[in-house]
Amino acid sequence: MIYYEMAPSRSADLRDIPMQNLDTTLLRTLVTIERTNTFSGAAHILSKTQSAVTQQMQRLEEQLGCTLFLKKGRGRILTPRGRQLAEHARRLLAINDEALRALRETQMEGEIRFGAPLDVADTILPPMLTHIAQLAPKVRLEIRVDRSPFLMEAMAAGEIDLSISTRVAPDMRGFAVRTSPTVWICAAGYVYKKSAPLPLILADEPSIFRKIALDALERANHKNWHINYLAPTLVGIKAAVRAGLGITARSTEFLGADMRVLGEAEGLPPLPPMTYWLWARSDALSPVTMQVYDMLKERFEQKPTETK
Repeated sequence: MIYYEMAPSRSADLRDIPMQNLDTTLLRTLVTIERTNTFSGAAHILSKTQSAVTQQMQRLEEQLGCTLFLKKGRGRILTPRGRQLAEHARRLLAINDEALRALRETQMEGEIRFGAPLDVADTILPPMLTHIAQLAPKVRLEIRVDRSPFLMEAMAAGEIDLSISTRVAPDMRGFAVRTSPTVWICAAGYVYKKSAPLPLILADEPSIFRKIALDALERANHKNWHINYLAPTLVGIKAAVRAGLGITARSTEFLGADMRVLGEAEGLPPLPPMTYWLWARSDALSPVTMQVYDMLKERFEQKPTETK
């Protein structure tokens, strides 16, 4: 965090705000909203939930004692004060990022083997890689995209240094990155027949989403189902869903524009949310790996108020 004191000025719109410290995390969210024009767009770029972005802006407004956004239709736009603050924020963040780059570039050099499940390869992973590239450009990254259990096995074998995963690993250092709803998903044009046996599309073992789906059906005493398609990879599951072969249970990270969510209206039981973690090997970690881990934790750790 950097500290910014607003000097009183007769011409400044924010002259009635007392001197205080501005949180660069909140400012980064503000300028991202300005760039994307939507809270949802900012949430995607920052790898946060939309509710977390809303809460951050509420905190910023409370801290400053002024309104930064106005409702316009179903969306929100920056007020004149919001635009003024965003202009200052861009300069502050540029100085902040430049200082971090200058201090870290001389130290952070080496290679890190980074793992991620395929279902977050387009959502959670890119912002993390961008953050590393911006603040540690001399660090070389080797990326492995695979299923969570296989990534954790690779971590235990020393083949990966850091990995995003849905698995909990008490013996490793880690933090929660995002908690996403788990939902029943089918193709956008899929015709759901409530009276017909539920055609499931599942991964073969081991699969946490397979267990979640079958456990939910068992708890709801929903016995009218069958496995219509079994796939060893997420690519196969996506292909089967898009082909209209049935329904699968996945986190909302899986959703595409050609898919839709089914729920209680169709008689399907609710599913527990899924938390994605970033884990670091607890043994023989290089200094650069721990520096990058700490850098990612500072930027991406999910706070309790950010869960849905």
